[in-house]
Amino acid sequence: MNVIVVSDVLCITVVQGQNDWRVTYTSTQICALKGSTVNINCTYRYPSRINDNDTEVERIFWYTKLSNKEPVDLRTDSEYSGRVQYHCDKNDCTLRITDLRESDSAEYKFRFITNQGGRFTGSPGVTLTVTDLQVQVSRSTFNPSWAELKCHSSCHLPDGSSYIWYKNGQDISGQTSNSYSGSFDSTDSYSCAVKGHEKFPSPSLSGHWGVMYSSTQICAFKGSSAKINCTYIYPSRINDNDTEIKETFWFTKGPDNDPVNLRTDSEYSGRVQYHYDKNDCTLTITDLRESDSAEYKFRFTTNKGWKYSGSPGVTLTVTGNIFILN
Repeated sequence: MNVIVVSDVLCITVVQGQNDWRVTYTSTQICALKGSTVNINCTYRYPSRINDNDTEVERIFWYTKLSNKEPVDLRTDSEYSGRVQYHCDKNDCTLRITDLRESDSAEYKFRFITNQGGRFTGSPGVTLTVTDLQVQVSRSTFNPSWAELKCHSSCHLPDGSSYIWYKNGQDISGQTSNSYSGSFDSTDSYSCAVKGHEKFPSPSLSGHWGVMYSSTQICAFKGSSAKINCTYIYPSRINDNDTEIKETFWFTKGPDNDPVNLRTDSEYSGRVQYHYDKNDCTLTITDLRESDSAEYKFRFTTNKGWKYSGSPGVTLTVTGNIFILN
């Protein structure tokens, strides 16, 4: 069975109760690809005797939800039907979830119940994030037909991972890195997968995607206003479905997969305006400060979840006023 856990954070003991009750998770943060399999491990301890009676564990299970304030065993949760297995031996217990879905992203906790009524839950638990691959596009400002494609995941994929690229459903021979560049025809479609997990490719990307900035370098004086202009294009249909733009904004902070909208950034409060006309996009920043010097990028998302950032963006440099004395 294929297992692909693409990143995790190791810990020592995350939970410890009184009288030597304890649950220790091997990882507290796990990121895995949609469609793959994940193992979530823990060990647990409890006092061998309580009130002069031997302690025995009568029930163990994993859960993410509560029903009537009681945890719901994953094996009884219809959303996980046929996809959950427990592998427990002595004081070790591993939860295996197959055919991962993005809806499986949650905090998973282990719980055990003893013959003397003792109940212990390992809290905080293990946060699982399930993501899929996406093809990101960086288009040349000077040659719109030339672009670089990147096989991207919000999880950190293992170093040395090998990739497979597909053009119109066919393997592109010799392409094993996470990026692929060339001249692209609007009628072609592209997707990617991690080698060894070809059953879980990214959604196909087809047609022209791009953000073109009218200037890539802008210099302005402190206290003045700056206008940053761009146009953007996208395919009218993806996988036989009409494409609709759901969100557009500008950003300077955060990674391209999780940027911070300038309108929600307190440093720009009351100083930012967006002006849109069809596929034109203009950012206006008033009362410029030297701290506004940064690289600004435009971002749009579609009704099918595609996210596109115009990268590289526009570098704005804000300087103090210069006085020339005769």
